[in-house]
Order: sequence, then structure tokens, then C-alpha cells
Amino acid sequence: MPETTTEKLHILAFGLDSRPSEDVAAILIDGQVSAAQATSAATELIAAAAYDMATSISTGGALYYVAAGSSGLMAAADAMELGGTFGIPEHQVQILMAGGIPTSAHMPGDTEDATASLAADLATLSKNDTIIVISASGSTPYTLEAARLGKQAGATVIAMANNPNAPLFALSKHTIYLPTAPEVVSGSTRMGAGTAQKIALNALSTLMALNLGHIYDGMMVNLRADNIKLRDRAVRMVTTITGTSDEVAAGTLKSADGNVKTACLLAAGANSIEHAISLLENTRGHLRPALEQIRAETRKNKPFLQTEGKAS
Repeated sequence: MPETTTEKLHILAFGLDSRPSEDVAAILIDGQVSAAQATSAATELIAAAAYDMATSISTGGALYYVAAGSSGLMAAADAMELGGTFGIPEHQVQILMAGGIPTSAHMPGDTEDATASLAADLATLSKNDTIIVISASGSTPYTLEAARLGKQAGATVIAMANNPNAPLFALSKHTIYLPTAPEVVSGSTRMGAGTAQKIALNALSTLMALNLGHIYDGMMVNLRADNIKLRDRAVRMVTTITGTSDEVAAGTLKSADGNVKTACLLAAGANSIEHAISLLENTRGHLRPALEQIRAETRKNKPFLQTEGKAS
């Protein structure tokens, strides 16, 4: 196999084991900072891919996160947050990790070569779905086969890799190349490559949520408020967005069964749950234009007040 960036020795690796620990710590941290900066080269690619992810969700399709090893852990971490953070239904997010998601500290390496289960795992893949395949090397057999099956099914394929000209890119619509430097510990892609992947995945899913209307002024207005902290956050969001009191916000949230967007519209003047839901349907789930419509309706219905008395 030809040497790739992810397998090369870092320029500061020579003599690493004989350096003072604090020097090594600085080198390791600088490596992480460099990896984070590498993601800035992919902003346009990430934005385009996120739009297609949102399209899949809004049309009833699903997102398939597929990866192996440390890339699989990064993928799973992003995918598993989508329900609580942005209210994405569980059935619309699938996680396929080579060998399965670990339940212990043991994560065998040979599973990344095992592709036999993928045909069954991706049997229902369709053109409405998006498959996100992640591999630091860009040549992992498990992810390559998943990308091939995704392309064959007509699904949107998003490939993420840390090597240029990765074979994975040839099978994808969106190619997110993260140009990280060689790892300080050669081949340990849980470090720089993994950090860049985590940042890129966070950006992808957050932009997807933005496109779906699940973010308003930096607030996650489609969250699933299923604990005390999140219920308090939901109240704060309604008060911040509408200017109403905590008591009114809590009441509208109760009426709206915890749905922040609907509660905001009720607090802003929607005359019923049905009215609020209808507004959101008309704006494809985007709160801002729905609020603007409510406020326009309020202004239109407000009686014109004339000043009493005669002109002098």
C-alpha cells in the first residue's frame, strides 16, 4: 500500500519518546489545534452536503452514518445527538459501525475489512436517503462497500476522509477532504484526523438542522425537552424569543406538549394550537417567518386609535 498522509511520520515525531513530558503535551495539543484548523478548507463542501442531508430528512428519508474504528466513534457521537438536540426522529438516523457499536473497551480492528453484512444492513436504502461514509484513510473496505451500495441505490453519498485522492471520493457526490497533517503518533487517527472529523460532522449536522428550521438565533428550538435542564431551557427560549414571562412560557409549552416553536407562536399571539401548527407547516418548520406572520396579523387586527380633541 502506498504511503498516505495518515501513515506518515510527523516532523516532530523523531525523538518524541526522549523529550520531557510537558514538551510532548505541547506537541500533542498543537497537533489538535492544527487538525481543527484544517476543517476550514471544507466549509463550502460541508454546506452543500448539509443541504442534501436536510432534504433527506424533510422528504421522509434517512441519514446513514457508516464508518469503522475511531471514525465510527466520531460518527456515532454525532448521530446519537440528533434526536435530543434537534428532534430528528430516531427512525430517520441509522448508525452502521464495523463490528457494531462497542459495549466495552474492546474494539477489534479486523472488522473494518468485513463487508458481508452491509448488503443486508443497507437493503432499504433509497434515493431519498443520505449515506455519510467516514474513513481517515479513505480506503477502508467497510466504508468503500457502503459507498458503493449507496451510489448503486441512488442515495446521496457524502464521503469524508483525511487523505487527498481517497478512493472513497470516487464513489460520492460530496467529497469532504480534511487535510490534516501526519499524526504525532503515526497512524493513530483517533487524534488529529478524528478531531477534524468530529468538527466537520458537528458542522454538517448543525447546518442540516439550520436548513430544517430547527435553530433560531442560535437556539435549538426543536429540541426534545425530556429532562429538568432541557425543560428549563425550553422556557428560557420561549421567553427570550417572545419577551413573555416565565409563567406564560411554561403555560404555552404545556399547551404545546413541549414543542418550543408552537409555544413561541402561542405566546406571540396565535389563537390556537391548530393555528400555530398551520403557520409552521406553511413555513416548512421555520419559526422566524411564522412569527413575522403572527406579528403582521396582530398589527392588521389592532384597531386604529385616533387622538381625541380638536385640532387647534
